Amino acid sequence: MPRLRSALVALALGLVAVPALAVQPDEVLKDPAMEARARHISEGLRCLVCQNQSIDDSDAPLAKDLRVLVRERLKEGDSNEQVVDYVVARYGEFVLLRPVFGWHTLLLWLSPLLAVGLGAFGIWRLSRRRAPKAEGLSEAEAAEVEALLKRP
Repeated sequence: MPRLRSALVALALGLVAVPALAVQPDEVLKDPAMEARARHISEGLRCLVCQNQSIDDSDAPLAKDLRVLVRERLKEGDSNEQVVDYVVARYGEFVLLRPVFGWHTLLLWLSPLLAVGLGAFGIWRLSRRRAPKAEGLSEAEAAEVEALLKRP
């Protein structure tokens, strides 16, 4: 019974736990609205070290530098779009967690559709492939089978 209770407590704590953000207390802006804007922008920017985390979630020093840069630009009065454009101009489009839709990223956006289409086409082709129909026995073969079946 104590093990079950411990397991239930561990499960409850696991379900209640919220994701820890890497933003340090010294980075947080005093204005809650501006801090919310900074968090919103940071969620869409990729950590260039981790590459699969936003700068809001990453503990890497470069992510911290980017978080500070976002907050500095907001303090200077830039809009959200201006901040993102500034970071993209400085680090390239790779810094965006969600790539822009354009001619240069068309293959990136269409590749899932192409993969699904090719898979569906392959399944369709396999379903249309039919096993060759068995031909009937010739008269001589049928007579031979009859003779074999009549033997004692």
